[in-house]
Amino acid sequence: MSETDRFPGWHGTTIVAVRKGGEVVVAGDGQVSLGQTVIKGSARKVRRLSPGGQDVVCGFAGSTADAFTLLERLEAKLEATPGQLARACVDLAKDWRTDKYLRNLEAMLIVTDGTELFVLTGAGDVLEPENDIAAVGSGGNFALAAARAQMDTDRSAEEIARRALEIAAEICVYTNGNMVVERIGG
Repeated sequence: MSETDRFPGWHGTTIVAVRKGGEVVVAGDGQVSLGQTVIKGSARKVRRLSPGGQDVVCGFAGSTADAFTLLERLEAKLEATPGQLARACVDLAKDWRTDKYLRNLEAMLIVTDGTELFVLTGAGDVLEPENDIAAVGSGGNFALAAARAQMDTDRSAEEIARRALEIAAEICVYTNGNMVVERIGG
């Protein structure tokens, strides 16, 4: 069952992550939509976590309250397993999939420590994306395609992520051009 089957009428945002030149850039738009209405245009859906001195960047699409719940759980997992992002993500995905309360959370996460890059879903997935690009949300496929088309250019990870998000905002009505960009590594 896909996310849209589980949550009919649910539309997220666009988050894109690009790894290139020894750094990872996570960019997200600022639109919050309720049905066909834009509620807010300047939300911050890309955040930096620093559990136990680690530097981790997360972006989320979906319900903000649900995403914050997941980010808090991820931060606890990172504190319990310092320097082991993959293990923390797998542990969170296990909880997300098996816990009766967490199972109903409507969000997707992109998580990176500047070296590793993962997409986490409520279906229990911990995916390491191919081609050093990850994208989630309603405009995710547009941003993914736009970023992939730019990877063999001399543009930096940040330039690629910004342009990919701009293109997604031009196509997806649930995405706007108010960007939050976080860089890690490099």
